[in-house]
Amino acid sequence: MAQKKKTAAKKTSFATDPINKKLTKADKVEMLRKMLRIRRFEQESLRHYVGGKMGGFLHLYIGQESVCVGTISLLGDDDHVITAYRDHGHALTVGMNMNECMAELFGKQTGCSKGKGGSMHYFAPDKNYWGGHGIVAGQTPLGAGIAYALKYQGKKGCCLCYMGDGAINQGAFHESLNLAELWDLPVIYIIENNGYSMGTSQARSSAHPPEGLAARAKGYDMAWDQVNGEDIYEIRAKTQKAIDRAHNESKPTLLEIATYRWEGHSVADANKEKYRTKAEIEKYKNEHDPLRLWTQTLIKEKVITQADFDKMNKEAAAEAKASAEFAEKSPFPDESEIMDDVYWEVDNNTESGRTGRHFFHD
Repeated sequence: MAQKKKTAAKKTSFATDPINKKLTKADKVEMLRKMLRIRRFEQESLRHYVGGKMGGFLHLYIGQESVCVGTISLLGDDDHVITAYRDHGHALTVGMNMNECMAELFGKQTGCSKGKGGSMHYFAPDKNYWGGHGIVAGQTPLGAGIAYALKYQGKKGCCLCYMGDGAINQGAFHESLNLAELWDLPVIYIIENNGYSMGTSQARSSAHPPEGLAARAKGYDMAWDQVNGEDIYEIRAKTQKAIDRAHNESKPTLLEIATYRWEGHSVADANKEKYRTKAEIEKYKNEHDPLRLWTQTLIKEKVITQADFDKMNKEAAAEAKASAEFAEKSPFPDESEIMDDVYWEVDNNTESGRTGRHFFHD
């Protein structure tokens, strides 16, 4: 079984948090729009993957949209994002457009990684977005490295480093926590706990203190917290505390955000209704859909009407459909480019690229 959700009473208690009281109606609507765009993009992606238009893996973010939208909504110019292979939602949230993201899934030259990276390798350095990494927990030391660079350069920023709950059992993750705490790095590790490590439940895969996965941070004397991932107000309130800690104290935090993925680990996951029941999946869809809950909150607050939602929903669906049409019409990369974009030094003909000596010299 997946992790238990918090009570309904808890869900509304963070609306008056100082960071949330600063939200304008436009801010709230924009977060809803971003969640809708992620949902419709993922649904369109699924349709074309099943239709044989894409190769490789496809890890969908449906059901988890509030996590990236809520956390990234707090970031400033010197804050950075890095994540694992379920990266479409984060990419769209930081400002990447649907055309470059969809084209990448189709393996086209107009994709954000020129059609060579696919679903797991979205990048946008100009938006402080560093991927998209296919190796489980491989992004966690990189997140620490980004935070180290910020501290070295004297910038008041942080790095949000996302991962799934299965990544916390990798050695690289623990090494990263150790260095982050030892060196006081402004990194915020975010466990997107959807309850399953591929097809294995959390209960069968991860030993942890009674308080939850994030409590492992105790072993490193690191600040930690747990978050209800279907409540954007709570996500923002608790993440802001971690950002303040990173900005003002240059200290790391480990956050565990409870969420749920509707689809399988990837689209190729044929057992998604075997290691969890259909009833469980439907319960989360009907009672814990963060998109529906945020919509209901905004309607209740009189920020939007149902007609407003319907209009945004249609716009997001149309944008996703148009991105697929763009991707289909785009060209594939030329075979002559197969060795390009492997090493920066080689592409730019530097001395290191010409000699192969990146670190050691005579």
